[in-house]
Amino acid sequence: MSEGQDVSLAAQGRVFVELLEHWGLDEPSVVAHDFGGAVALRAHLLHGAPYRRLALVDPVALAPWGSPFFRLVGANAEVFEQLPPALHGALVREYVTSASHKGLHPATLDALVAPWLGDAGQPAFYRQIAQADQRHTDDVQGRYRELDLPVLICWGAEDTWIPPAKGRELAGLVPRARLQTVERAGHLVQEDAPAELTAALTAFLS
Repeated sequence: MSEGQDVSLAAQGRVFVELLEHWGLDEPSVVAHDFGGAVALRAHLLHGAPYRRLALVDPVALAPWGSPFFRLVGANAEVFEQLPPALHGALVREYVTSASHKGLHPATLDALVAPWLGDAGQPAFYRQIAQADQRHTDDVQGRYRELDLPVLICWGAEDTWIPPAKGRELAGLVPRARLQTVERAGHLVQEDAPAELTAALTAFLS
């Protein structure tokens, strides 16, 4: 949340490797959602982090990515940072809401929005979008056939942020991947269909 802080996918991939080493985890099973998918893939393919198995839930993994709104904000982050707080709050609430197919419980929506409000949260929201560069997935996209471990790809059937077709494309690039579509779920599968996602992950991880 600090000005000047590197929160790029490249930085997060390195930090994830350091965390695994700090925790002393030997070949953990990893579950990663959205940007976390890109982080986990970079950590494994570029930095050699060993996994026992990998579950990717609606991951950012294939070009092109980023909605028109996402690209607009990324190119004009300093302008958006200056929005009146009330307008910024409404924008973030609408943005987060659009990630759900069924609609989020008000308390859940409040919790997801809260970090991005206030004097620290508002500029941080736009800074992290500005640092989201597709080149960080371009670095690894050509190496997905090197993934030699069990991979589960879960995708919300109603994801409007990253279309389900991307899940089918990704599954076709990973040799040992299995694709599981989660019905009646948007991008936030864990909120829209928690029981179905938990069942899929439990079966895969066990």
